[in-house]
Amino acid sequence: MSDTADMRADDAPLSTSKHAGAAIDRATAELVEAKGDSLVGRTVTINRPRAELFAYWRDFTNLPTFMDNIVSVIVKDAATSHWVVKAPGGKTVEWDAVITEEKDGETIAWASTEGADVPNSGRIDFRDAGARGTIVTATIVYDPPAGLVGKLIAKMFQREPAIQARRDLRRFKQLMETGEIATASRTRAQLEEEKD
Repeated sequence: MSDTADMRADDAPLSTSKHAGAAIDRATAELVEAKGDSLVGRTVTINRPRAELFAYWRDFTNLPTFMDNIVSVIVKDAATSHWVVKAPGGKTVEWDAVITEEKDGETIAWASTEGADVPNSGRIDFRDAGARGTIVTATIVYDPPAGLVGKLIAKMFQREPAIQARRDLRRFKQLMETGEIATASRTRAQLEEEKD
């Protein structure tokens, strides 16, 4: 059986496919302008109407409310926004992103512009889940700064997009279903102080 036939039979999310190269090819084929060679994909079901979730996400200035690493998103016009994101070592990375596809209530796809600190592209899809609400799927393709070494450092500092995507979607679910994001009663720093 060929890799292409295997990919058609493999209905796993793209990011968990056994055929990493083919999964990236398939993911980038779904993007209008694919930028990057590392694939992240996460899905969550949120018990809220699709239109409500889409509208909240589409106002990009809302994203820092649940995306922990985003410092700010400044909307420049209907299609362009400027992103400032935390990076390992207390640094930040920045880029402009342009919407490459939008279907009201269903899909938002984007690609970073030339000169981005982290070239990236992706899409957010919203699908009805019946009485359970909405299935939200984030697919992101990116080039980590400093290549593989940068990816390993980002993982150590919990700034790696695969880790963040899972956490951000979980926080988005909490915020949309309950109106708040659950936090630990004590911070890690407080726990460390208590040990001393």
